[in-house]
Amino acid sequence: MMARDDIVLSIENVAVRFGGLLAISDMTFSVREGEIVGLIGPNGAGKTTAFNVITGFLQQTSGEVFYRSKSLRGLKPYDIAKLGLVRTFQRTSVFQERSVFHNLLTALHCQGQSRLWDILLRTPREVASERALAEQASSVLRFVGLTHRADELAGALPYGEQRLVGVALALAVKPSMLLLDEPVSGMNPAETTRFVGLVKKIRESGVTILLVEHDMKMVMGVCDRVVVLNYGRIIAEGSPAEIQKDPEVIRAYLGEGKKKRA
Repeated sequence: MMARDDIVLSIENVAVRFGGLLAISDMTFSVREGEIVGLIGPNGAGKTTAFNVITGFLQQTSGEVFYRSKSLRGLKPYDIAKLGLVRTFQRTSVFQERSVFHNLLTALHCQGQSRLWDILLRTPREVASERALAEQASSVLRFVGLTHRADELAGALPYGEQRLVGVALALAVKPSMLLLDEPVSGMNPAETTRFVGLVKKIRESGVTILLVEHDMKMVMGVCDRVVVLNYGRIIAEGSPAEIQKDPEVIRAYLGEGKKKRA
């Protein structure tokens, strides 16, 4: 067992209620430094709700979320992102009418430190800052394999490449942990294979990853551990091999009849 110091994200007894509906019940799991962890479950299991709680888009009814031992309760999504915990979304979140390169520049400007005086007068400091941001944008595009699309409108790209732009925007913030929300949804098999390679590359760069995904082949092929939700409750946690054999997971996904024929 790894030391407690290795835990990056800790979700402890989190519950979420919407009126009389219990969306998540007593959810507890953790993610360790350098891991790729999959959070899976049937539709309506509570996966996106869990992501929204972790990243500050939704306040839990009870329980706590800690990132690097810091409680995230009450923090806004922007504050959580500044801590290094950054997410992507199910739907492509790109600036459709801007080039791919300017999508990245916009994301980088949002975290820039330029002063108004420097911007208005185009001081040498501001010129140097702009040059550095352009180099950063180019570097991120190389990393995700989109250099050849830099000058194209983001909204005109194939769907799979728009998803890559969304990941690039998240990486531009220089996260220490990345949450990927159904990243290969809508991708064809070739695009999914390339994306799996990118996920491994992101981990190798020092970023811890938690992902929600319905593509079980992708999840089982890339994750170190898998956490399974069903009706807002964790029903299993373990290695991909363990999860694939778990009777309760098989029931949740396939139903009793198919389980007996498996």
